[in-house]
Order: sequence, then structure tokens, then C-alpha cells
Amino acid sequence: MAVNVEIKARLANAALAHRTAEKISGGPPQILHQTDVFFHCSDGRLKLRIFDHSSGDLILYRRTDENHIRRSDYVIAPTSSPDALLEILQQTLKTIGTVKKSRNLYLVGQTRIHIDQVEGLGDFLELEVVLKAGQSEVEAAQIAQELLDKFGIRADDLQSKAYIDLLHS
Repeated sequence: MAVNVEIKARLANAALAHRTAEKISGGPPQILHQTDVFFHCSDGRLKLRIFDHSSGDLILYRRTDENHIRRSDYVIAPTSSPDALLEILQQTLKTIGTVKKSRNLYLVGQTRIHIDQVEGLGDFLELEVVLKAGQSEVEAAQIAQELLDKFGIRADDLQSKAYIDLLHS
């Protein structure tokens, strides 16, 4: 499994976050339209991320629901047949729900900065610092904290739950 440390925060000002992200990344974002369909999984979370009818990712991940920088272990299996895979998963596993979002992806070193507009929830910042071989979680968490500071994120902005859980609460 791959490992990252990550954190999510609700954004009060998405336009300011975009300006900050563009400045520190040195350019405009990659814009992604994603539909995530979540399935019951006894050990972690399982979702099919659909980009369009010809591309998607099946993602299994495990992380705690805490509102601070935390470890996430994950495996991603790309697919060129997301519609067929969705049909198989829906016939064999219980569907928990669906999250639709527009994601602006900025890259800064080993960090993926996501500015998400989530249908039914609003705007969020998500940081994923992908650990390099031999790198400690503490070092990766320091990178994430420095970026949170650049975005002016306060402790009460931090979110512990996944989007699917926020939609159901």
C-alpha cells in the first residue's frame, strides 16, 4: 500500500485559496470532475472514482477520522471500464452513497493540493503529502502544516470526516 499524510478543511474563501495555491504551485490547476461511489467495506473505505465513461480508479484506503494531519494507507487500481466495474460492484456490494465534486489539483513538490467544490457541501481544501521512501510521517506532517499555515487554515476549519460522511450527517 502507498502512504500519505492528509488533512481536510472547510474553506470560507475559495477564491483566496485558489490564488494562494496558484502562487505556491507556480501555475494553474488541473481541473477534474469526479463522481465517487462508496461501497460497504469491513476494513477501510472502498470507492470507485469515475472521471468519465472511459476512465476511473478503484480506491481502497484506510485512515482514522480525526481533524488533524493523519496517515492514510491506500491502493489505487486504474480502470478504462468504470461503467462495467460500477455495475459489478453494485451487484456484489452494498452501495453507501455517492459524492460528486469538481476538484482543482495543484502540485507542490510531493504534495497534492485539492480545492474541491463538493455538491451539497461547499468548498474544501485537502492536502495529501505522499511519503517518499524512507521519509517519516512527522516530516510529511510538517510539510502539510506549513502549507496549512500558508492558506491561513484555523483549527476550527479542520474536518475529520470523509465527504460521504459529511453528506450523511
